[in-house]
Amino acid sequence: MTPISAIGKYLDQPLLTAKISKHIPTALAVGGVGVLAHEIDKAPETKKFKTGVKTAIILGATGVSAVYAPKIAAKITKRELAKPISEIQKNNTKIIDEYLSKTNVDDSIHSILEKAKTKVLSLKEVAKLNTKEHKSFIDKLIPPPENIQAKDIFKEIGWLSIYGAVPVAGGIAGGVVADSLTEKNWKQRIPNKINEGLYQYLANIFLCNIGAGTALAILEKKNITSKTARCAGMVGGIILTGVIGGSAIANFIGKKVINPIMCKDKPQETRRPELLDIGLHVDDIATVSLLSGLKWIEPALPLLYSISGYRAGIGYRNHHNHSNHEKQAHFLRQEC
Repeated sequence: MTPISAIGKYLDQPLLTAKISKHIPTALAVGGVGVLAHEIDKAPETKKFKTGVKTAIILGATGVSAVYAPKIAAKITKRELAKPISEIQKNNTKIIDEYLSKTNVDDSIHSILEKAKTKVLSLKEVAKLNTKEHKSFIDKLIPPPENIQAKDIFKEIGWLSIYGAVPVAGGIAGGVVADSLTEKNWKQRIPNKINEGLYQYLANIFLCNIGAGTALAILEKKNITSKTARCAGMVGGIILTGVIGGSAIANFIGKKVINPIMCKDKPQETRRPELLDIGLHVDDIATVSLLSGLKWIEPALPLLYSISGYRAGIGYRNHHNHSNHEKQAHFLRQEC
């Protein structure tokens, strides 16, 4: 059976992470085409063209903003961007050549090392290298995760929060543009987009990050370094601030600020958590992983955050008692 440590090393390969990141735009495009086809298919016959135009614009804006989100967040927070594949390959080659010049290895290990210069190793190959004999070398080639220090926690939280804000903002902007091109009363649809954007950002992204970071800071202060304890503490912080508090705060802001300014004649509809909202907290696993020093899940963030951006763009609100036709009609109306 493959040791768990080898699985961790396999996932932490810089080349693997970089190659996943490279294919994220394609994954977003393929997913977007699927969503577009689904929305057009379920739309009433007379509304299919309009639905297609609106959905395509929202998906396009959300997808582009999700792709550029890491660069924008890194620039604002002055965080180092992930290295490109060519630079990683160059670094791998240097590390391996230095090791081989000083160490005698058998042909099978030599073959694996030659492959590791430019390609992702299989789990079996990583396991063969992940031994006491090659410990110092493998840690140079595939750096082990490091616990983030207290002084860096909220810098990392800031990066994650800006990262998540960009696709949500992109979704809202795309939704407004889509409505302005297809609807006469497009201005009346803006509040739902802002309210949903607030809900997605506060409940599913920002406050979850704050909860995880606060819990981690407390654990750091108490000199608790156990990864299990750190993960448990961060999950607890996420539940308290994001899952429980985020929904309430977002609804409060919508009711007391957004609607009185932009939608005076209609009371704020309370947004309740749904199954998909709970599913979106998968991105909190990414938060916990990143704050625990694991980088392999980072490439998936654009996919996770783009879902929040899309729902903000269509101005989604709860409609538990509506038929499918009524839900589609509401998507086309989306007004105060």
